[in-house]
Amino acid sequence: MRRWLVGGLVVSLAARGVAGVGDPQTRTEHPWFPGELACSTFERLYQTQTAIYTRVTGRIVDNDEDRALAAWYWRNRNYYHCELVGEDIGSSKGDRLNREYWAGLFGYGFGLCFDTHHQFGGEIWNLLGPNRCRTMGADGHTTFEVYLKGGPYGAGQWALLDHDISTVVFQPDGSRLAGLMEVSKDMSLVTRGDRARGWLPGGLHPSDPNVYRQVKWAGYTTGYAAVPPMVSLRAGETLRRYADPGQEDGKTFCYWGVSRNAGKPGPMRDLTWVSQPEKMYQTKKSCTGKLARYGNAVYTYKPDFRGGAYQEGVVAESDSQVTFEWYSPYVIGALPAAEAAGDPKGVLKPGATGGLVIRGSMKCPVAVSVDQGSNWVSVAEAKDGLDLTDAVKGSHQYLLRFGAGARALAESGLTIVTVCQCSSCVVPHVQPGANRIAYEATGRAYVSAGPNRDQAAAHVVAGAMGTPAVTLQLAVPRGAAPTAVYAAAHVAAGTPPRDCPYNIDCSTDGGATWLPVLKDYRIQHPGPEPNDWWSQALMMGRAALAGAPARPVQVRFANGGGRTFMRVEAHLVYDVPNSSPLQVTYAWREAGGVRTASHTYPPRTSADSSWSFEAGPGAETVYVEYRAP
Repeated sequence: MRRWLVGGLVVSLAARGVAGVGDPQTRTEHPWFPGELACSTFERLYQTQTAIYTRVTGRIVDNDEDRALAAWYWRNRNYYHCELVGEDIGSSKGDRLNREYWAGLFGYGFGLCFDTHHQFGGEIWNLLGPNRCRTMGADGHTTFEVYLKGGPYGAGQWALLDHDISTVVFQPDGSRLAGLMEVSKDMSLVTRGDRARGWLPGGLHPSDPNVYRQVKWAGYTTGYAAVPPMVSLRAGETLRRYADPGQEDGKTFCYWGVSRNAGKPGPMRDLTWVSQPEKMYQTKKSCTGKLARYGNAVYTYKPDFRGGAYQEGVVAESDSQVTFEWYSPYVIGALPAAEAAGDPKGVLKPGATGGLVIRGSMKCPVAVSVDQGSNWVSVAEAKDGLDLTDAVKGSHQYLLRFGAGARALAESGLTIVTVCQCSSCVVPHVQPGANRIAYEATGRAYVSAGPNRDQAAAHVVAGAMGTPAVTLQLAVPRGAAPTAVYAAAHVAAGTPPRDCPYNIDCSTDGGATWLPVLKDYRIQHPGPEPNDWWSQALMMGRAALAGAPARPVQVRFANGGGRTFMRVEAHLVYDVPNSSPLQVTYAWREAGGVRTASHTYPPRTSADSSWSFEAGPGAETVYVEYRAP
């Protein structure tokens, strides 16, 4: 028997095989947006970036410069400039900035200059190694540099790599990329720099590079990447991702960002290569307007209380209550209340709807928590259409507790609908003609302590956030064993960053022995640099836990410089036996209306590229659906 503590209620669930489908993903052969199986791990991402970069430019990616440019080129086409409303991260008062790479890429696909360039650091850390990039404060802009080595860069030089305003600058002879400090001292490099590589500085607007005239500060390791995005579907659960706003009827909007309301509510951008990726390379003029928008990821869960499959998502149960967990790489969205509809940040106002809706005939109390059960928002009696959006909007996780046992809920027809915002770019797109689908289900899921400070605080077992040492403890639910740990820390690093070792360790035996997750990391900041620095830093690590027992894991954060950990987080990955089939459906619009194609993959399928279908001329993706019956 395994025991859990959820909101003060200790319950026992028999250790049992978990069904459902863990981490199902697909990929198409679309030239620009093949889907999550092409970019959901850094290994997949770099393979995709390299293939597209080589296909378009003809250059072989075998050096630091081309690796960096391939990553920059991909980011230009998959992330657009638009303001976030943020998440309640809580590192400091009023901090709502998301600096995590995967959440930014999958849940948003947009952000302002400081959002995207902080997040991009998580990718470059994994591409080139730690201490190989920095964010830089310019005149009203946050830009980005990468530290390149080899060839014309010798032992190492900084190179400007700004995807937010689509700008790289080469030396006039084309020998190498110029750094921001070089450009700021000689702005003529922007116009004199070699153009033979096919990249136009100020690719979104010709005046954008003027921000480089002044360099104000440097920030090191200002972003990170935590657990890779994965979805675990329970039996009776469906995930449908729409490539454009509007959902099934084209009129139902749900988002998490600043609404520009250009015909449709929600985030959008007109000057971006995301909506016209084929035009970026070798362009002779800056981008002209074509709208890029968000997508939606709709989870619909109908738990089977009769057959026992409902326990696949249960973390606490008794004769009088059932508590479900939910995690997603996508962020829960909202539709503003009518009185806030004209407010660009109306989703933050009370009365928002459409993000979490409960349907069915149950008559029992309902409570939801987004901080691991430390605090609950309660409703005295559930009803069909109960909307809990205000309690969960802007989150990637929740616990949902029904004040009735499984027997009482069996005839209720309970359906839980969670509507998230997702990046349209990570939705697998259909192309005209033949579409061959690659499928894989790795059988993985994850549980998180964080990223929200309050979510992690529920797991503190030693020390405290706001001090130089803190330890978290978390466990995989339902008697499963952890297979990997991912951890990250947000640190008050000092100005300039303090030269001291940072360590993250984990223990699977109650603290008797420790395994390094990040060992003796030091923040390095080679010049040239301005005379001011961003005073914070983020660091990350991961470790495999092969053969670890099914027991709690401790994650310990420490440093040798007395620096304060403002926020820490940890995530455990575990195996989910893929014992359920998965039905995959693609829907697209072409002349004559919307067409669909479906295929069912058997349980335990790991990799399969046997399915294909034909789409007509001008085919445009409507949705991709994964259903675990």
